[in-house]
Amino acid sequence: MKLNKTESLALVKVCCRALDEKKAEDLRVLDVSDQSSITDFLILATGTSSPHLRALRIEVEKALDVAKARIVGMEIPQDGGWMIIDAFDVMVHVFTRDQRERYGLENLWKDAVEVSVPKLLAVQKVAKAKRAAVKKVVAPKRTAAKKKAPAKKKSA
Repeated sequence: MKLNKTESLALVKVCCRALDEKKAEDLRVLDVSDQSSITDFLILATGTSSPHLRALRIEVEKALDVAKARIVGMEIPQDGGWMIIDAFDVMVHVFTRDQRERYGLENLWKDAVEVSVPKLLAVQKVAKAKRAAVKKVVAPKRTAAKKKAPAKKKSA
């Protein structure tokens, strides 16, 4: 299902948040909608090891599932150092450093418009900070355990 640009960008944000929370490195987003007929956005991220790549992939899958986005396909070669998650309008590429340098997708898509990842993530971080501030103000203050009232003496 083809999403409009705003919906696609919302899906990009979901994926970027998931990758950022799992400490993906060198996160970049390329708007390739004018150059590609198969997708609108490419998300490129680097993981530090095979287990980190797997954790990044799983986190993106969970985020897409929560967003009710359909994963069209996945390419997960054994020890290949490059995983692809295709959510139709958004394709997520997660590499090891060596593989990312080797394939240089950023160079293949030189005509693409780069989307600012800090701006995508900034909205979320500001919202989290506001929620934390509201919780501080609204949350009741914790007090020391109340002292037990002395038992009343019974009159005889």
